[in-house]
Amino acid sequence: MPLQVSLVSADAEVWSGEASLVVAKTVIGEIGIMAGHEPVLAILAEGQVRITEADGSKIVANAQDGFLSMESDELTIVAGNAALIS
Repeated sequence: MPLQVSLVSADAEVWSGEASLVVAKTVIGEIGIMAGHEPVLAILAEGQVRITEADGSKIVANAQDGFLSMESDELTIVAGNAALIS
């Protein structure tokens, strides 16, 4: 079962879809999240969010000033500022 991901900035949805892996930079280091991960709430540090879609393609975004929340195979990343870079 894939991970449902939503990446949003203060003014728009940046990306949403199914992913097999998401790696994000938090204030205590990088975290990798896959389906089945335990619930977590973390504060984002400025840096990249790297998403591997269910089909294997890669999405990369810059994000800062926000948090991520994982529960029941749903990952929400809320950033004050976020934009896709590839």
